[in-house]
Amino acid sequence: MSKNIATYLDFFARWLTVEKGYSDNTVSSYMRDVQSLADFLGKECPISEIDKAKIRAFIYSLSKKNKESSVARKLSALQTFFRFLIQEKKLSQDPLLGVARPKQGQYIPAFLNVDEVFCVMDAPGPEDTFRERDKAILELLYSTGMRVAELVSLQMNSLDFETEMVTVTGKGNRQRLVPMGTPAQDALNKYFPQRFVLIQGSLARGNSPDQNAVFLNNRGTRLTTRSVERLVKMYAERAGILTAVTPHALRHSFATHLLEMGADLRMVQELLGHRSLSTTQKYTHLTVDHLMEVYDKTHPMARKV
Repeated sequence: MSKNIATYLDFFARWLTVEKGYSDNTVSSYMRDVQSLADFLGKECPISEIDKAKIRAFIYSLSKKNKESSVARKLSALQTFFRFLIQEKKLSQDPLLGVARPKQGQYIPAFLNVDEVFCVMDAPGPEDTFRERDKAILELLYSTGMRVAELVSLQMNSLDFETEMVTVTGKGNRQRLVPMGTPAQDALNKYFPQRFVLIQGSLARGNSPDQNAVFLNNRGTRLTTRSVERLVKMYAERAGILTAVTPHALRHSFATHLLEMGADLRMVQELLGHRSLSTTQKYTHLTVDHLMEVYDKTHPMARKV
């Protein structure tokens, strides 16, 4: 008798971690997406009976309450799950084959202009308990374009002030070297005395601080992605930026500003840690708009008489 999806979830999670080298956050995301199909089909549905009709019904149920991008992400996770089952000879063919996927609109990432970035960088003030830490976080996010998960997972030995580089561990545990700008290095050096105080305070309270983590909270343990998201949003609002600003918006700003200044697309791809150049190319839509705006304002033949 064929077994249901739940039977293979633990094996799938182990395969993602060991064989694919995915991070805990990525594995958790995949598991949630596969679990959503398991919940939809019910415990009584064996994997051998998962066909195109059931998949189409699942997609329809998702499309009623999810964005197209969310549906596409779930289907991508399911495709990986089905490939795993085929590899393990638990399934003979992929039920997703031949199933039409929902069309996604062109995604243009949100970003800040240079003046807005500077305003956010200057937002932490004397009234903020963790001013130096928060300033270092903002500077490093924009200076390197790293993801928020990559930032909070940084270890002290990832920072090399002699070469002015930081080793970033990205998706799939792939590592890349990214330059640190001078403002980011200065901000880090100003934060380190506070970091030392946080560690000593934690030890004095009989706790076990994370002495390897770069960014710590008031308990001396590693800062979370949620905390970084909150502080970025807070400082952006303080800077007078009305749209919601996330750490990812600083990453988008990093890439957009590099391309606007003439950086090579493949270099930006390497700095962002994108596997595919097509993922990086979405930023060219922004830079083309910017170039056309500059052209219309400055080129003599573009001016209307």
